Amino acid sequence: MSKSTKDSDRITQDVGKLHDADKQARLAEALRANLRRRKEQARDRKSDDADGK
Repeated sequence: MSKSTKDSDRITQDVGKLHDADKQARLAEALRANLRRRKEQARDRKSDDADGK
């Protein structure tokens, strides 16, 4: 392999890692938002049950 091919492969890998990191960050944020939403729904249901009794 030539030096430029090795460099371009390394750059491609680095870009791939950056995309992976972005994807992981987006997934982590989506999971946190989902958890917040589910907790809020559970609190609302618990509140409704207490009001209905």
